[in-house]
Amino acid sequence: MARYHIETYGCTSNRGESREIERRLRDAGHHRTPLGEADVAILNTCTVVEKTERNMLRRAEELDDEVSDLIVTGCMALAQGEEFAEADIDAQILNWDDVPAAVTNGECPTPTPDSEPILDGVIGILPIARGCMSNCSYCITKFATGRIDSPPVEENVRKAEALVHAGAKEIRVTGQDTGVYGWDQGERTLPELLDRICDIDGEFRVRVGMANPGGIHGIREELADVFARNDKLYDFIHLPVQSGSDEVLEEMRRQHRVDKFREIVETFDSRLEHWTLSTDFIVGFPTETDADHELSMDLLREVRPEKINVTRFSKRPGTDAADMKGLGGQTKKDRSKAMSALKMDVVAEAYDELVGTRREVLVVQPGHGDSVKCRDSAYRQIVVQNASEYGIEPGDFIEVEVLSGETVYAFGKPVSSPAESEEAAAAD
Repeated sequence: MARYHIETYGCTSNRGESREIERRLRDAGHHRTPLGEADVAILNTCTVVEKTERNMLRRAEELDDEVSDLIVTGCMALAQGEEFAEADIDAQILNWDDVPAAVTNGECPTPTPDSEPILDGVIGILPIARGCMSNCSYCITKFATGRIDSPPVEENVRKAEALVHAGAKEIRVTGQDTGVYGWDQGERTLPELLDRICDIDGEFRVRVGMANPGGIHGIREELADVFARNDKLYDFIHLPVQSGSDEVLEEMRRQHRVDKFREIVETFDSRLEHWTLSTDFIVGFPTETDADHELSMDLLREVRPEKINVTRFSKRPGTDAADMKGLGGQTKKDRSKAMSALKMDVVAEAYDELVGTRREVLVVQPGHGDSVKCRDSAYRQIVVQNASEYGIEPGDFIEVEVLSGETVYAFGKPVSSPAESEEAAAAD
């Protein structure tokens, strides 16, 4: 698991975002350490006045010299992210929500030890299993969790029902690898589980957590059909490819090759009109050549995911990859910078295409200041400002008009009140 150092500047809202980042990192098995022991540093920035901006740039420069991986988030990162690049600071510029996934070095998330459901506001967290079926050469998580252990479908459905009855409007189905749910019982039961959860009475949405291509490939058609027939399912899938090179994937001991990843994407393309592909890339794996890196860049240009996590490889003690002769730090930085720049272009294009459209969204949680974060049917993030003026709060379903794209999210304005949206839904 990763060792992280986090620093937060600015208002109460920023401190709240940092607490959420840390909660998700702890739940995934990562540990906070002093700066000198950290694998990655996280700088949550403020941008109130010019003096503050200068202080943020100076602190980012200091952290860049201290750690191999630096993540910059917060207000200055989102409003003036280009200033860090102009100052030659080598950092990933990320939205708050994307920070936890970027810290993980490509490792699977690790559910909390008791793997029990959690209600956080209107978001219900439903860990459906513990462990995985993979043996990736770079991942230390497998030492903590072992092989997949899947409770019966009925047990997870009961937990989902309890979350809905407790007020959950969004259920996040999580696990180290949701795609292999049921494999320990000799079955592939993720499609059945999702159908059963969507049959629960109530108005809510369901998001499926990370599923490795190796587990999804064999059920891709059945699973895509489940998404197509269930409006409660966000049309979103997190499918970490990690590399566009089959040679690198083999050294990583991933259970898929690039053609399987493409086949899954093609299957979902054929079933769903609008959906979000989320994927991860590890850059700078010890055996990755310049040609391998270009294959990853080409794959990113080809499939154009709407959500992308780019992580520089770092060694985890006790893993086989830790014994490999690593690449130089500058090589990893250069490749990360190139892929991150391409990522921003690809993601910005996806959000720009939303501008001028109307979307039904679920308000999922408070944002910065008097704003709320919403998700459309494909789990794309749309921020509504001045939420109190519209009388909207987490748990509401509303219709918004998308006003602008902001690279990794969009701004929208309500065109119906929560009450009007409920009346329209009842009429349907």
